[in-house]
Amino acid sequence: MMAVSVAGRQVGKSTYTRSKRIAGQMLARWETEVFEGRFHLPKSIPPYFDEWAEDFLKKVTHPNTRKRYACSVRKLQNRFSRLRLSDISAESIEEFKEDRLGEGVEPATINHDLRVLRRMLRLAERKRLISHNPFVAVEQLKQRAPRLPHIVTFEEEEKIMAVAAPHIRALVVLILETGLRSHREALALKWEDVDFANALIRVRESKTRAGIRSVPLSARCKNELVRWRNRVGPEFSPFVFPNMRIPSQPMKDVRHTWAKALREAKLEFFVLYNLRHSHATRLSAAGVSDLFVAQMIGHSTPSILQKYSKAIDEYRRDAIRKLEHLRAAHVSEADLKGISVN
Repeated sequence: MMAVSVAGRQVGKSTYTRSKRIAGQMLARWETEVFEGRFHLPKSIPPYFDEWAEDFLKKVTHPNTRKRYACSVRKLQNRFSRLRLSDISAESIEEFKEDRLGEGVEPATINHDLRVLRRMLRLAERKRLISHNPFVAVEQLKQRAPRLPHIVTFEEEEKIMAVAAPHIRALVVLILETGLRSHREALALKWEDVDFANALIRVRESKTRAGIRSVPLSARCKNELVRWRNRVGPEFSPFVFPNMRIPSQPMKDVRHTWAKALREAKLEFFVLYNLRHSHATRLSAAGVSDLFVAQMIGHSTPSILQKYSKAIDEYRRDAIRKLEHLRAAHVSEADLKGISVN
C-alpha cells in the first residue's frame, strides 16, 4: 500500500505488486501525476469485467477485429469474470499467464490475450473507471523466434497440382498467381469480382484499407478459373468457392482437403497462407521492386517483405548458381571446340 496527497487529502492505493523496486517506481509516477494535476481517482464504482468487456466489444467497429478480440475476452473471462476492474492486479495477470502456460498454450497466443486486456484497462483508465492500469508492472511473455514461411518451389507446386481436388487446384493457382489472402480474400471471392474480359480481380473487402485493390490475372490463373467456372459457375453460387451444401455461402475451411493434398503429394504440412508468401517471394525473385510487391499483395508499406528476405535471397542465390552453370557449360563447350580444331 502506498499513499499520496491529493488536494490536501491523503489517498491510499495498492501497488498490486510484491516488488519493492516496482512499487517505488509506481509511487514516483503517482507523485509526478499529482504534481502535474494528472492524478485522478475513479469517478464511479468500477464495473465488473464482464460488463466492461461487453461495452468494450460493442465499440470495436471492424467485424474481424471484434471477432478476434471476442476470442481473447472469452479466455480472459475464465480468470477475471467475477472481478471488478479495480480488483484486477499485476499479480492476478501474472497468475493468468502461468495458468495458460500450464495448459500448454503458446506464449504468442497468451500475448494476444494480454494485449486485449491491456487495451481494455487502458481505456478504462482513460474513462476514469479505474485509477491506474496494472499493466505498468506486467511484461509480455518471451516468444519463440517466428518461423520462416515455407516458400513453395515449382517442383512442389507440380506435385500438389497432380493430386489436388479440383477446388484445391483452383485455389492453389489463384493464390500463387495473385497473392490473395487465403480466407478473407480468396475463399470470399465472388464471380462478379472476376473480370475475365480485362483479366482482373477486384478485391472489395480486405483486412486493411490497402488490401482493397485490383489484381491482374495471369493467363494461367485465368485459364484455371475458367476451367473451375465450367464446373461450379455463378449459376450454382455467387461465390467462386461455394459451400456445396449451402451455395449461398462461401466455403469456410479447406484445412482437411489441403492437408490431404499435401499428404498425397508426399510433402510436409504447411499452412495454405504460405502460398501468399510464395507469390511475394516469386515476384521479388523476378526483379519486381518491394514497393510494387507490397501493392500487389495489399500492404501499405514494403516492410512486411523483410519476413520473406531469407527465402528471396535463396532464390537470388539460385539464380546466380544457374548463371554460373551456364557460364561453365559455355566455357566447356568452347574448350571442346578448341581441342577438336587443334
